[in-house]
Amino acid sequence: MNDGFLTGEDARRALADLVTQVSERPDRIAVLFPAAARRVARGSGPSDDPDGVLGPTLEDLVRLELLYACAAAKAPEPFAGEMSDLYHHGDSGERRAVLRGLDLLDPASAPLARELMADALRTNDTRLVAAAVGGPATDLLDIHAWRQAVLKCLFTGVPLAGVRGVPERVDGELVRMCADYAEERERAGRPVPDDVHLVLGHSPADENTEA
Repeated sequence: MNDGFLTGEDARRALADLVTQVSERPDRIAVLFPAAARRVARGSGPSDDPDGVLGPTLEDLVRLELLYACAAAKAPEPFAGEMSDLYHHGDSGERRAVLRGLDLLDPASAPLARELMADALRTNDTRLVAAAVGGPATDLLDIHAWRQAVLKCLFTGVPLAGVRGVPERVDGELVRMCADYAEERERAGRPVPDDVHLVLGHSPADENTEA
């Protein structure tokens, strides 16, 4: 267990207790996951962003520890079912933590990871959008879905610096899409987000874009 993000001894003990409960009875996560913030800690994490857009909050990190424990205690398929339930029955904070833990899923559960990321990206909740595009599971998005995710971040104000794959996956097609977006904003007399230049300023080495 990594509890180095917690500063209080009481919080560390509370987290250790919850992790032990989940390790011994993994189905308990359904009850403990929603209550984790209240029982352990809440607030800004290492990014110092209380909204969790720039990085995980304390409650995100606490819930991730419970997901690690559950993943270690359950077989891959039941764990995937648990992740799905936690997401679909959770509030925005719980969903954010699940999104940040999608890389814990077995490769066979990649369709579920894509489904949950797609669901988050359909919202205008910047916390969910940021969590969906910031972790290793983002690599599971095909190039078309990933380009759309980058545009979604521009539309909603999620910093592109936190999007996994920028600039490594930037290709000519994404540059064109972002240039069109910037031009439309300018024509409408609306400000163009500075972040768009993280894409426009990147010249892909291979201009042959994926379909």
